[in-house]
Amino acid sequence: MAANAIDQTRRMLSLVTYLRERPGARVGDVARAFGISEDELISDLDLLPMCGTSFRGGDLLDIDTDGDRIWWHNPDDVAEPLRLAADEATALLVAARAVAMLPGLRERDREALLRATAKLETAAGEAAGASARLSVTFESEGGVFAAVDRALTEKRRLWLRYYSPARDELTEREVDPIRLFAVGHTYLEGWCRLSEARRTFRLDRVAEIQLLDDPAAPPEIELRDLSEGLVQPSVDDPQVVVEVGPGGRWVAEYYPHDSAEELPDGGLRITLRTPSPASLRRLALRLGRDGRITEPAELAASARRAAGDALAAYDSGK
Repeated sequence: MAANAIDQTRRMLSLVTYLRERPGARVGDVARAFGISEDELISDLDLLPMCGTSFRGGDLLDIDTDGDRIWWHNPDDVAEPLRLAADEATALLVAARAVAMLPGLRERDREALLRATAKLETAAGEAAGASARLSVTFESEGGVFAAVDRALTEKRRLWLRYYSPARDELTEREVDPIRLFAVGHTYLEGWCRLSEARRTFRLDRVAEIQLLDDPAAPPEIELRDLSEGLVQPSVDDPQVVVEVGPGGRWVAEYYPHDSAEELPDGGLRITLRTPSPASLRRLALRLGRDGRITEPAELAASARRAAGDALAAYDSGK
């Protein structure tokens, strides 16, 4: 399948040049020239109008066929080198200026970014004027990122006040940073001195951060392969069974699982593993009437209590 996709991509790239130079070419002649059936060629022609230099109407390929001949309608300048449109230049300039103002950014990086921004302003011409009237302020995660990035560069320890959703509490801890990475959100992986273990911290859950003078000294540990995602359950992790209705089928798409059995009502019985079953209480609350935890029994009971507490708090107006 991968080889077929690659072959089709190469063929379609060649088709663009071939058809542009031969307006009104016959379907049969083009199919023979490329060694494919007429049905395969028509399939390619159905896809080509969705390709172009951008998704703006005038930048898409305008090709059609009456079943016998193929017509190219784009102007001759469709193949000109790509240039930044005014809105693209504005967005890029605004973002560059905002990043340059991040607290904690290394001075040499700030200077390099400002030099690049100045060159872009010159190239953008009139579009640069519009960007000067706009500004962006990053939320606290930007400052957290800068502090973590500096700690990694200078090999220094960090102090965090961190929100743990599984326990619904803020904890204070010192962390020796190991690396920054992004999987949907941005994370810090580090050696937590509180738990004496490797831990992962989502940056938007860091309530407060300080760069300490103590040198960071994380133990030598093998970095995890994150190509399959952040959550990679082990066969030794506890098993949890969640039953969802039709409105909760999305759980099977977002959570790695061992199995997903169809239920008569159109729902699923999903079996998954997690090192922290208690963290799935929040999933049960989010599902509401669209799903429930059925196993293990103690987790199911805990989820029911949490739902009851939430409902009581709602009814009391808290």
